[in-house]
Amino acid sequence: MVYITRRERFCSAHKLYNPEWDAAKNEEVFGPCSNEHWHGHNFILFVTVKGKVNPDTGFVVNLKDLSPLIKEKVVDKLDHKNINLDVDFMHGKRASTEVLAMEIWKQLYAPVKAIGVELHRIKIQETENNSAEYFGE
Repeated sequence: MVYITRRERFCSAHKLYNPEWDAAKNEEVFGPCSNEHWHGHNFILFVTVKGKVNPDTGFVVNLKDLSPLIKEKVVDKLDHKNINLDVDFMHGKRASTEVLAMEIWKQLYAPVKAIGVELHRIKIQETENNSAEYFGE
């Protein structure tokens, strides 16, 4: 089994908060990330797929097929958007990096399988110090 990773980037805003809590509790738990006027990140998305190398191409997957799929299903929906308000697959969910990784997995799992490989990992780097990884359930 060979693993290959495609890196994509997007810029998004979000707010970490629990609508059932008051402002003081949200501030206590989420700190400045609960800013009522949102905050943004330059996210880096890593999509890792796995499979056998095709002897005719030497590829696990042709990245010319994988990259547009990631852009259509995920990046175009997130880039320069408010994750809490604008992103269909995040409606009603906490806009944490962990939840975002899980929801991106759901967006990509079947389309990636349709191009002949298995989705292995979603990694989202939110800051240079923070990232989340999801390997499916």
